[in-house]
Amino acid sequence: MKSLNVLGKSVLLLSLAASVAMSAVVEKKDLKIGFIPLTDCAALVIAKEKGFFAKHGLNVELSKEASWANVRDKMTVGELDASHMLAAMPIASTLGVGSTKKEMLALMALGQNGDAITVSNKMYDAMMAADPAATKKGSAAALKKVIAAKTMGVPEFGMTFPTGTHNYHIRYWMGAGGVNPDSDISLKVVPPPQMVANMTAGNIDGFCVGEPWNQRAVMGNVGKTLITGYQLWQDGPEKVLGVQKAFADKYPETTKQMIEAVIEAGVWLDASWDNRKEASAILSSKSYVNAPKDVIDNSMTGTFMFTNGVSTPMPNFNRFAKGGALYPYYSHGLWQVTQMIRWGQLDKPVDMKKTVESVYRPDLFAAAAKEVKYPLPASGWKKESKFIDGVTFDPNKSVDYIFNAPIKSPKMTKEALAKVNKWKVK
Repeated sequence: MKSLNVLGKSVLLLSLAASVAMSAVVEKKDLKIGFIPLTDCAALVIAKEKGFFAKHGLNVELSKEASWANVRDKMTVGELDASHMLAAMPIASTLGVGSTKKEMLALMALGQNGDAITVSNKMYDAMMAADPAATKKGSAAALKKVIAAKTMGVPEFGMTFPTGTHNYHIRYWMGAGGVNPDSDISLKVVPPPQMVANMTAGNIDGFCVGEPWNQRAVMGNVGKTLITGYQLWQDGPEKVLGVQKAFADKYPETTKQMIEAVIEAGVWLDASWDNRKEASAILSSKSYVNAPKDVIDNSMTGTFMFTNGVSTPMPNFNRFAKGGALYPYYSHGLWQVTQMIRWGQLDKPVDMKKTVESVYRPDLFAAAAKEVKYPLPASGWKKESKFIDGVTFDPNKSVDYIFNAPIKSPKMTKEALAKVNKWKVK
């Protein structure tokens, strides 16, 4: 089986080369880490099942959670030591958006890409009838025509959490196609494992969620996928490993060893397709994702089905380590804040750069990464240019980016936001 050829030979041997000896004894050995049943929890599961946590002196219990709200609440009260979290969740908790204010950190990314937007067969047929070319391109312009024709009433779509990747992705997709997600359709929160059942019951006409729930809908003939997260924003963030700031402050060596273990697990996942298949088998169990192995395999091993029975090569649908996929870029966190402002979740101006740099911690990640020889980028800041609408996100033009968006509903003026965001990043 050929290697994924992503990090070079030296990194493919990383877990063997890394020293078992730790620079210091971990302060807290027994950890409870939360996760939601999605394939992008894979690095945490593999770190547990393949012994990477144990290698770094950690005894980890993985706690399967029912919803992102459960994760948020348990992280807030300290019932979980760390968790698989949506990329925006630690920022939202730190700002007190939609929840009790609690300082959180995003220690690292858990990969890139990995979600998709899927619609019911009935909605797909309506979109094809309205605009087949746009539908085949995965554009919400077809949805806009369906809404105008009133053939489906007011469409209802599911997303997983208000301050989460999938809410921002489906809103971005709709906005790029001329659909106002706040007035043209109805958006509701649905936990990831319940998406397919809700679509089957006719409660929602579409959803944005991580795998394996899009493939579950497609392979079960419940719906069809229009566009993947990779196509919406190539190599954008999905999930992070989050902790309370107080945890990282109190247990610095535990935090470092936890990061090292998850890096090694991510590299293992990207080392070969054979490893991905082994991971699929592990993830399919009831303890973890609880979905058929062939469904998980389909997105985890380099292909994706937009319609049942037709596999499309998509080797980067999930990236767990290659190309800096584990690095917590400031720019990725900043984009999340721009969406909070764009859609009116923040009602007062904040210093966006200061906020992100207090939550996303590439410094902590870098200290751990160097120990296990994981390559680091030159900077935590970068421009993002591979969006579905061709718009570039330049961190230094974040205020303009928000207010130049074609559809938006901010609760502050551009002038007020600009007044507290006069910084520049290198």
